[in-house]
Amino acid sequence: MHLRQLLWFYNDKRPSQITLKEIKGFLYHKITKEKIAESTQNQAINAIKYFYENVVGREKMFIDLKRPRKVKALPGYLSTDEVGRLLKATNNIKHRAILMVIYAGGLRLSEVINLKISDIRSDQNHIRIQEGKGKKDRTTLLSSVLLKTLRDYYRVYKPKYYLFEGQNGGQYSKRSVQAIMTNAVKQSGIRHATPHTLRHSFATHLVQQGVDITYVKELLGHGSIKTTEIYLHLSQKDLRKINSPLDNLDI
Repeated sequence: MHLRQLLWFYNDKRPSQITLKEIKGFLYHKITKEKIAESTQNQAINAIKYFYENVVGREKMFIDLKRPRKVKALPGYLSTDEVGRLLKATNNIKHRAILMVIYAGGLRLSEVINLKISDIRSDQNHIRIQEGKGKKDRTTLLSSVLLKTLRDYYRVYKPKYYLFEGQNGGQYSKRSVQAIMTNAVKQSGIRHATPHTLRHSFATHLVQQGVDITYVKELLGHGSIKTTEIYLHLSQKDLRKINSPLDNLDI
């Protein structure tokens, strides 16, 4: 498609006659006049380079336009007021407990459905996350408000193995959690949000409380080659000093 548009743009010339300067002019027109998306800009540049280098047989082309870099959008998050409204609008104790776990400990969707009853360490005041992203184990915060809700939930539903189980037992599904969140968003009247938005909100609210960013990274289970050497492990004493943002809500 991109090559065809280039040839049409210079329809009085054979492909081999179109110069590098003219190719750049075509791309500049697409970027500035037609406002093509950043991903489309890169696709066009790569398609044209491939044609001229591999079909026409030109030497390696350097199209020194400023290649647009994909802007990384900041993750969306809810205010503490919005999180409170979301949870208050969730009347089912099981559904509410699921959303509270995600927010109170900053869990990923896959992590919340993998939680086992034994992962709630009330005596040690933390939640154990086994084989999170990257197959890494970690601990995160266990809110006192969450613990009370989980005990109420347990008395009603009596799960056997996983903390949250389906109607016929076994692991709860991701789709079910997503549906719970969708309904909660609708009932509360807040803007669009997903389960992952609650995780982002957890991290944002901790930072707003003044919690050191290295602690927040640990609680979230973030890690990379660049940060592995300085990866900090929180002691149980450190965990006890940090309140889950859920504890600050009036619910």
